[in-house]
Amino acid sequence: MAFVSTKDGTQIFYKDWGPKTATPIVFSHGWPLSSDDWDTHMLYFLAKGYRVIAHDRRGHGRSTQTDTGNDMDTYAADLATLTDHLDLKGAVHIGHSTGGGEVARYVSRAKPGRVSKAVLVSAVPPIMVKTAANPGGTPLEVFDGFRAALSANRAQFFLDVPSGPFYGFNRPGAKISPGIIQNWWRQGMMGGAKAHYDCIKAFSETDQTEDLKGISVPTLVMHGDDDQVVPIANSGLLSAKLLKHGSLKIYQGFSHGMLTVNADVISPDLLAFIKG
Repeated sequence: MAFVSTKDGTQIFYKDWGPKTATPIVFSHGWPLSSDDWDTHMLYFLAKGYRVIAHDRRGHGRSTQTDTGNDMDTYAADLATLTDHLDLKGAVHIGHSTGGGEVARYVSRAKPGRVSKAVLVSAVPPIMVKTAANPGGTPLEVFDGFRAALSANRAQFFLDVPSGPFYGFNRPGAKISPGIIQNWWRQGMMGGAKAHYDCIKAFSETDQTEDLKGISVPTLVMHGDDDQVVPIANSGLLSAKLLKHGSLKIYQGFSHGMLTVNADVISPDLLAFIKG
């Protein structure tokens, strides 16, 4: 297994598959998951001749279960440590949910030449929580409920989320996959409870308006219009307007977890954007 060490000694696990001379695609996962959430897409792009890279965010998956640094600035700094370590040039960065926030912060501050394109999939920017300046956001009480459920019984909470709103399995007629639910639970329970608890604040309360405005590379925003976790009206639609070179693709009826349950649609669309 491959790891890179950050300035504070955190060990970040990563996968790096494919020819090292090929165009690199870097995947950032959502909360509370791991790089494994991107496996289907990594295999798809590997077969297309790309170099594919994904890491476990600190406190998640196989990376160090840190009790500090569980914030968007540090997540982006950790990603920068990885891209420096691998000396990536002209990489395409793709982030899902919280990973989209990580990508937005990293790409807006990346060294020249490191990034060629970016994709935000069902991503949390510009800011999730409802405030006076963000009246369409999700009330803070919802995120307080997440914290309470995680603290009381993380194992059950991590079954309830994927069984319901995350993949839209609570919708009438939904094709439910026990394997996907169990894999979500497996990934979540690999990580640290403290890091997961802190990350709720990071993904919900971090204002990334300036990050989005600061991104200079072509950026694709992909979002399902039935996302029950990160509603499109206050995320994807707003992000696309803030980006200098942004484009928006809306998926009718798709859930927050569309990258998994609709991978057959998402992967080709990602490929078209990367090649375009």
